[in-house]
Amino acid sequence: MTRTKFDLMKLKLIKTKKDYQQALARLEVIFDAKKGSPEGDELEIMGILIDQYENEHFPIDLPDPIEAIKFRMEQLGYTQADLAKVVGLKSRASEILNKKRKLSLDMIRQLHEKLNIPTDVLIQAY
Repeated sequence: MTRTKFDLMKLKLIKTKKDYQQALARLEVIFDAKKGSPEGDELEIMGILIDQYENEHFPIDLPDPIEAIKFRMEQLGYTQADLAKVVGLKSRASEILNKKRKLSLDMIRQLHEKLNIPTDVLIQAY
């Protein structure tokens, strides 16, 4: 019987916290594995399995839409005047940033297009 590189791996689904801890420990051991090597392939598969477990058991909530706008503005070096160019008026930008005005569908589209903020973040209630 011919052994393949996958015979060397002891991969299994991560179902428990113990499985997760073992997977993280193994990932540390093979972290610098060469791509295309048996350990490199194992690293890639372990990463997928760990990511799946973390997404299911440690979900990250989406940020508040206004905080996301403020954060993106900071990243881009935007001022309130720059935001006003995206949403229409300076007073409107101020109202949005102070949560006194809700985002309209058109504003959401513009913010997504111009600031590259995901729409699923912008459509949340706040």
